[in-house]
Amino acid sequence: MTGLLHASVTRQAASRPEATAVVFGEERLTYGQLEKRSNQIARALLNAGCGTGDSVGFMIPKSIDAIISIIGILKAGGIYIPIDVNSPPARSARIIDACEPAVVLTTGSDIEKLQLVLAESTVERPAGGVLDSDGMPDWLSAQSFGMSDIAQLSATPLLTESSPEDVAYILFTSGSTGIPKGVPISHANVFAFVEWANGYFGVDSTDRLSGHTAFHFDLSAYDLFGSLFAGAELHLVTPEATLLPNKTAEFIRQSKLTQWFTVPSILNYMSKFRVIAQDDFPDLRRVIWCGEVLPTPTLVDWMTKLPHASFTNLYGPTEATIASSYYRMPSIPKSLTETIPIGQACPGESLLILDENLKPVENGVTGDLYIGGVGLSRGYWRDDAKTRTSFIEPEHSGGLGRIYKTGDLAYVGDDGLVYFVGRSDTQIKSRGYRIELGEIETALGTIDALVESAVVAIPSDNFDGKLICCAFVSKEDDRTDAVDVKNQLRLLVPDYMVPARWAQYNSLPKNASGKIDRVQLQKQFSEGSTDGLAAAARS
Repeated sequence: MTGLLHASVTRQAASRPEATAVVFGEERLTYGQLEKRSNQIARALLNAGCGTGDSVGFMIPKSIDAIISIIGILKAGGIYIPIDVNSPPARSARIIDACEPAVVLTTGSDIEKLQLVLAESTVERPAGGVLDSDGMPDWLSAQSFGMSDIAQLSATPLLTESSPEDVAYILFTSGSTGIPKGVPISHANVFAFVEWANGYFGVDSTDRLSGHTAFHFDLSAYDLFGSLFAGAELHLVTPEATLLPNKTAEFIRQSKLTQWFTVPSILNYMSKFRVIAQDDFPDLRRVIWCGEVLPTPTLVDWMTKLPHASFTNLYGPTEATIASSYYRMPSIPKSLTETIPIGQACPGESLLILDENLKPVENGVTGDLYIGGVGLSRGYWRDDAKTRTSFIEPEHSGGLGRIYKTGDLAYVGDDGLVYFVGRSDTQIKSRGYRIELGEIETALGTIDALVESAVVAIPSDNFDGKLICCAFVSKEDDRTDAVDVKNQLRLLVPDYMVPARWAQYNSLPKNASGKIDRVQLQKQFSEGSTDGLAAAARS
């Protein structure tokens, strides 16, 4: 089997052209149709001047057209770069500025959103085009086309010079400087994980897999390529099915899913609202989660109600491709306080618990968690400084090979399994998203009415995982309150980064060195003792 991700579509189309590849609502797409239409997309990209290794912006909501576009980009030798259609234009523009795509693919209904993004972009003269008389880069405006524009193109396969080591996609994660960090992932990185995971979980052509997460979230890579590699059906979770937990449960039933791969916040949400009946989802063989810690009571609830399904915890940052470790639950936890391990390293990967001198710590001792192996990204996109900080080259790792510092803390238990402890910096996980609190503070710093602000996170009993809290001070002569600040922030960061709790101060508490006392703020938010907490801004 070739190490190119898109080759699986051609292989399946040759042997099973009428088999269903993707389902979205009432729409179905066969492998034969996917092969044909992705070839047309690839040809359109080549006609637009894209070449091997070129970045292609991808601003399309979850849909069958989105899947066709991803495969078409890869077939043209390009790098697909998901841009969230619901993200604030200013943030999406920073992604455009960072990757300078040769073309942006979108659909007709999202052209106006793209134009708002371009208005915020500072890119002036990329290799693919120049500014036109209206000030709109013609490399984006002219080449941002819908599916109807390519229907007349040839559907014959293309021969592009792609290599497994070529970058397949770049995902942009939250950055502490306010600029999202691009993580390039190669075909080989994804192929290694998918080949192992499909073998371990036993995924085959009889499976119906969920496509739950958004394309700018790396779990989506396994949803997509795990399904295509096996010749299975990929069932994209519709927006309606994600609005309410009972709708999500009904989607699993109606789609007769055999594999549900999601984030703990969704599992928690469904459990809290009691939408799962005893022996529910009879077709479901596997429940897999990744992205943050799943509360043990939630796991107990799911495992008790679905005794016919297996439950597996995956762990791994975007920089190490989808997941680097796994732990399949052998039985229902005996206690609601039992800690669930992140387990052992996937084949070809390594999990290392090291001290500040990069020396292994003893079992039971908490240390910094590093990852090595076949999943590691080559580094951050066009950012050598950040790459050197997080990716340790072999000549500096003391014989450990090339390793990545996750920023997580962990320990090895007496059972030889790895247990996650928490973050060592200000990066958190909330509702399945990895968030740098510094990015939120950077955005707040652009709001003129504020004198100072600080963002902290506190534990949450709800499905969020972590509750984001903001303390701020506005100018004396300004009547800006928490609701105003929240509304302005929503224009700058995605909704999942908007704090849930707000407090307006006359001055923020300071520590002995004169810095904002974040520990004190966390304590005040946790105890509910913040002065001027704006109840109207909680949500």
